[in-house]
Amino acid sequence: MEATEGHPYKGMEYIDGYIEYISSVRRYSSRTCDIYRESLEIFLSFLYPEDEERKRISAGNGDGFLESLTPSIVRSYEVFLLETRRMSPRTVNLHISALSGFCRYLLKNGYIKSNPAKAVARPKVEKRLPEFYRKESIDRYLAETEYYASAESLYVSPDRKQTRRLYEKRLSRAVIMTLYTTGIRRAELIGLHVRDIDFSRHTMCVRGKGDKMREIPLVPSLLKEIALYLQSVGLMVSEDRTPGSPLFVTFSGRVLYPEYVDRLIKREFSGVESMTGKKSPHVLRHTLATELLDEGADLNAIKEMLGHSSLAATQVYTHNSISRLKKVYESAHPRARKNGGKNGD
Repeated sequence: MEATEGHPYKGMEYIDGYIEYISSVRRYSSRTCDIYRESLEIFLSFLYPEDEERKRISAGNGDGFLESLTPSIVRSYEVFLLETRRMSPRTVNLHISALSGFCRYLLKNGYIKSNPAKAVARPKVEKRLPEFYRKESIDRYLAETEYYASAESLYVSPDRKQTRRLYEKRLSRAVIMTLYTTGIRRAELIGLHVRDIDFSRHTMCVRGKGDKMREIPLVPSLLKEIALYLQSVGLMVSEDRTPGSPLFVTFSGRVLYPEYVDRLIKREFSGVESMTGKKSPHVLRHTLATELLDEGADLNAIKEMLGHSSLAATQVYTHNSISRLKKVYESAHPRARKNGGKNGD
């Protein structure tokens, strides 16, 4: 493979091929592809500092990029990220994982003979429990915004600014309810279409990571809210909607984008005093998983609903369910029952 003219570093042509692969074949989101590309470009900037790159080009030593992919180089890169770039162990792990995925691609296509990242120990990361909102906080927000989930607010004001404010409040409420009651990811929310909501079967069809499809049950209150929201879109945004149209759109009719959803969550929750800590779509996902576990839902069922590829990803939420564990203990353990069990044994 020839080095592509115009690239600042040798090796970019391999990265371009890898990004194209994970985008078109593995169906990674555009955001994930951007993150992987940025991470691999950091690796190249470490591997080929500008002055050193000029020396290699002027000396005519050829590519040399593939030969540089060794365990010792990866170890040095890890130290560079930790000590020079001052990245946290968790962030370094993400960068090494991106590099490892890239090397697996090169190995699969016969460019290298082994994955050098597999031979390198990763920095230890302190386990971090998923953040979640208390049910009381969610209930308070829903109570305070109940008007925007009712038919009473379904009208168009003569004042366009007022109409826009009403629409955005209804959209915000519908987005939060969807994230909270289904546990879908932000990208999955953005990718929803009108046809993905089956009102007769009370289900939602979601396209997840790796283009995997799954079906999620919808509670009646969410179905009602989505139906009212769709009426709002028809009245306030556009009547020209089809089953293939994006489900959630801005007041100008554009499909939502990641930053819009993030700002929406922060804006809506900033007014709720008990909403402390991080305000993001993913915390709503964590909240649903934690509440389901607390109510005794089966771990495998939660795994399927959240679209996790392995049970290990779902099990992290069990650490947030101490109250559920206590209930199980008190109802099942002989010594936890009244009088310490039959005959005091």
